[in-house]
Amino acid sequence: MRDRPKIKDIAEKAGVSVATVSRALSDSALVTAETRQRIHDLARELNYRPNVSARNLRTRKSMAVLLVVRDVGNPFYLDILKGVEATAREAGYSVLMGNTENDPVREIEYFNMLRDGHADGMVLMTGKLPPAGGNRAGGWNHLPVVVALEMIEGSGLPHVQVDNVGAARAAVEHLIGLGHRRIAHISGPVPEPMSIYRREGYRLAMREAGLEVPAGYEVRGNFLLESGQECCRTLFGLPEPPTALFVANDEMAYGAAHELRRMGRDVPGEVSVVGFDDLYLSKAFYPPLTTVSQPRAEIGRTAMGLLLSILSGGNVEGGKPIVLPTALNIRGSTAPPRM
Repeated sequence: MRDRPKIKDIAEKAGVSVATVSRALSDSALVTAETRQRIHDLARELNYRPNVSARNLRTRKSMAVLLVVRDVGNPFYLDILKGVEATAREAGYSVLMGNTENDPVREIEYFNMLRDGHADGMVLMTGKLPPAGGNRAGGWNHLPVVVALEMIEGSGLPHVQVDNVGAARAAVEHLIGLGHRRIAHISGPVPEPMSIYRREGYRLAMREAGLEVPAGYEVRGNFLLESGQECCRTLFGLPEPPTALFVANDEMAYGAAHELRRMGRDVPGEVSVVGFDDLYLSKAFYPPLTTVSQPRAEIGRTAMGLLLSILSGGNVEGGKPIVLPTALNIRGSTAPPRM
């Protein structure tokens, strides 16, 4: 088997010192641009790859970060992962994905991985911290963690999120503008902040339009498709069911629309449905789902950028979140109510 190329092989071929090659591969300004380019070209020609283990021993860094989510099977996270990974790769980091499935034991395990040096930082998307320190000395909020999309109020951690209240309000205003007055809401798991804020946006739009929220028109789901079905059955068991649904995420909206069809109710002819997330399936869903679009790749890039700033010793403010814009994509699942 051919030996793996080493820095000294590049140095011999380039006619420079090993130190010069090392500086050039690190893009040091101490090496001229011409020499840096020549050494990078030789490294590619020789198929040189850095010895990551040796580098990590020198720097005491793993050069890996964790992206921790509730459910790795949810396609919502894919674009966020792409954004995180693209920014991480540019800085020489790899990305490990952690799947908690809302299991407190798993949540602690990932934080322990971070504390024990198996990863250098974390982008956290579960919306919660494990119990104080996982029975170990100290808490978690001193660790390099950025919270993406979800919110952990009072944690002091840097956050990247969207305006959930404003986005939900715009979605319900769209239904009101179509002429709907009996609008129900399928929320996410309350009391999680994201679910509360989307529910507040719904209530705000209804209140500003002078519309009452009838008893039973707010039902609580858990962001999974099956709960969208169950909540829909509850709503359409009411004496006066709604003509429109604002659903706190697309997956539950799929479940609600499926249940409406099972009950023989036309979407959007009889009932309009609006979701939140704009998953890639929402365009292909029948009818195509009107939904709030979140800039998922940008969320990933921004969160990873904040984490890199922390890892490089930058002073990142934890109190004021970075809020990214949303857009309401109007498609075929909404229409004026039947008169």
